[in-house]
Amino acid sequence: MMEFVFWASFALLFYIYFGYPLAVKALAMLKPNSIAANDDYLPKVSILIAAYNEAKDIEATLRNKLALDYPQEKLEVLVISDESEDGTDRIVEEVAAAADIPIRLFRQVPRQGKTAGLNTLVPKANGDILLFSDANSHWDTQAVRKLCRNFADPQVGYVTGKMVYVHADGSMVGDGCSAYMKYENWLRDQETRIGSIVGVDGGIDAMRKELYQPLRADQLPDFVQPLKVVDQGYRVVYEPEALLKEEALSDGGSEFSMRVRVSLRALWALKDMKHLMNPAGDPIFAWQLISHKLLRYAAFAPMVTLALAAIYLVPEKGFYALAATGYALFLYLAWSGHKKENDGQALSTLYALPYYFMLLNLASFQAFVAFSKGEKKVIWNPRKG
Repeated sequence: MMEFVFWASFALLFYIYFGYPLAVKALAMLKPNSIAANDDYLPKVSILIAAYNEAKDIEATLRNKLALDYPQEKLEVLVISDESEDGTDRIVEEVAAAADIPIRLFRQVPRQGKTAGLNTLVPKANGDILLFSDANSHWDTQAVRKLCRNFADPQVGYVTGKMVYVHADGSMVGDGCSAYMKYENWLRDQETRIGSIVGVDGGIDAMRKELYQPLRADQLPDFVQPLKVVDQGYRVVYEPEALLKEEALSDGGSEFSMRVRVSLRALWALKDMKHLMNPAGDPIFAWQLISHKLLRYAAFAPMVTLALAAIYLVPEKGFYALAATGYALFLYLAWSGHKKENDGQALSTLYALPYYFMLLNLASFQAFVAFSKGEKKVIWNPRKG
C-alpha cells in the first residue's frame, strides 16, 4: 500500500511540473494556433491604476506612463485612490497638471480594494482597450504597442506581458527572470500556441473594454477577468515583448505573504469559475485549468504523502532510502536558501530553486487552510522593497 502511495505521489508531482508542460509542448507542435498580430494596430487605450498609500512610487509610475512610445491622442491614464492617506492624491494631481496626456484621479471612500476600484474606473475609461498597471509598475516604452498589436486578431480578448527583475538603477538582473518565471513564461508561450493561457502577471495586462465584466470586491481581477474572457469565447495570450520592470526584492517574508494572498484569491476564483473545468465545454482549456492551476495549488499534498511514504519504506529497499535522503537534501537546500536570504546573501540556483519551490507550496498550503475556513482577502497593502 505504501509503495502505491509513493509511486502515485511521485507520478502526480512529475505530471504537475513536467508531464503537463511536455504535453502542452507536444500539442503546440502538432496543432499550433497562431495570432494575426499587426504592429500598425494602434487603438485608443486607457491605463487603469488602483493605488493605496503609494506616495513613494506613484509619481515614478505615472512618469513612466507619460514616457510610453504611443500616440498621445490615443492614450489616457485613470487612477483610483483607495482612501489613501499619505499624499498619493496630491502627487497624482501635481503630475496630471503638467502632463501632455489626460491623467484623471478618482477617490474611493470607504476603502474597498483593487477590484472595486477597477469596477469604478472602467465605465469612465474612453479607450477601446483597457490596460492594467500596478501603482509601482514600470513598463518598457514599447510595452503598449506590443500588447495592442495582438488585438488586431479579432479572437484575442486579453493579453498579458512579461515581468523582468531589475536593479534599483533600472538595469536588468541577469536575463531579468528568476528560474521559476523562466519556467512559467515558457509554459505561457506554449499555452498561447494552443489557444489561451491560464495565468497572467497582473501588472501589465490588456483587454477589450467590451469584454470587461464587473467583479465582486473579493474576486481576484488578475485571475477571474481572464477566465471570463475565455468564457465569452475569446483567447487570452502571452506577449513576451511587452515588458514590466520590477525591482528585485530580497524579502522572503513579503514574497510569502503575497503568495498566500494571491493563492487564496485564486482558489476562490477557481470555485467561482469551476464550470470552465468541465471538459464538456472546452476540453483542452478545462485540462489546462485543472493541470496548471488546481493541481499546482494542491501540489503540497502529494509532496507530503511522498515524504511520508519514503520514510516508511526506508527499511524495505535501498531505493526508498535513497529517495528519502534526496528529499531530505532538497529540504536542507531550501532551508539553507532561506537562511542565506535572511543574511542578505545572493542565492545561486542550487539554493534558489528548492527555496522558492518550498515557499510556493507552503504558501499554497496556508491558502488552502484559509480557504477551508472561508477566509477571503479584499484589500491590499503596498509591497515593501
